[in-house]
Amino acid sequence: MSDDFSPHLLSPADESLPPATLPVSVQRVRQGQLRDHAESDQLATETPVALVFNGISHAVMMATPADLEAFALGFALSEGLLLSPAECHGIDVISNAQGVEVQLEVAAAAEMRLKDQRRTLAGRTGCGLCGIDSLTRLDLLPERLSPPAWLAELPPATVLKAFMQMPALQPLNALTGAHHAAGWATREGELLQVMEDVGRHNALDKLLGSRVRASLPMDDGFIVMSSRASYELVRKCARLGVPLLATISAPTSLAVDIAQQAGLHLYGFCRGEQAVRYVP
Repeated sequence: MSDDFSPHLLSPADESLPPATLPVSVQRVRQGQLRDHAESDQLATETPVALVFNGISHAVMMATPADLEAFALGFALSEGLLLSPAECHGIDVISNAQGVEVQLEVAAAAEMRLKDQRRTLAGRTGCGLCGIDSLTRLDLLPERLSPPAWLAELPPATVLKAFMQMPALQPLNALTGAHHAAGWATREGELLQVMEDVGRHNALDKLLGSRVRASLPMDDGFIVMSSRASYELVRKCARLGVPLLATISAPTSLAVDIAQQAGLHLYGFCRGEQAVRYVP
């Protein structure tokens, strides 16, 4: 993304947001036996987050209530609702009894596109195509990427190196076991940033939005994820110019098709010292 986003247009973090995890009392089972005493555990918080553009409610997603400014911006760009960061003039996060509203002030041209493309959906954490009103609204033709020169020489071991660093950078998942992660790795395989969410799409949007907010390039590294590779994850990466996506589980057939159309390098089953690369 070439257009800069102005961080000062963001509102301060809303301290009234729900916590990312909540305590719960549990009884553990060991060797088939239920323990007599109760213990404390942590659950992932799942909160309705409404994305509102110039007063128009576009979607309600179930998400972890953290990094919501980055989430909203990443979602808007990766879904093609905004064509550049410059079309976003401000973001406010407002918590209420029903959930959280993220209100985006966008350019008039973006508002017109939103009205034309508008969909209403209650986005489950695994939301993919849910919410579109007809097959004609599917966007399955990605732009062809211009792969950076370093990508052709990237050793597969570098991709696996990034995955090995991921668990240490997943504090929410360490508590709950219920959070997906999307991480940004350098071309040397150093994992610089990880964003977590109960939804894999949300985690990716948070990561993309965070990089856009910081005016960081999208073609000088790659993304690793603790999930399968679905079509929409590949489409989001292609739309923002990410040259490589690697996931811990399998891709779908459509994910492979779109990656090949876009010229995006796709890895799956990245576990330990093994991985599968899907060859164009």
